[in-house]
Amino acid sequence: MPYSKNSELPETVRDKVPEHGQDIYRKAFNSAWEQYKDPSERREGTSREETAHRVAWSAVKNEYEKDSKGNWVPKD
Repeated sequence: MPYSKNSELPETVRDKVPEHGQDIYRKAFNSAWEQYKDPSERREGTSREETAHRVAWSAVKNEYEKDSKGNWVPKD
């Protein structure tokens, strides 16, 4: 399920996150997809996909924050 390009990302990511943030999301998702393939490595019995999405959003949140319209903008 890894993403090879940003156009394959979920619509919620493509529509609200700037291109650079999408790059961060995609790379973090793909890395987590590999890192957490063993179920014993995941928390709370989450699926591999859910874990990878959580990691990806966390990576985006390191550099971006939501504005008043719900769009992701670079942190100051």
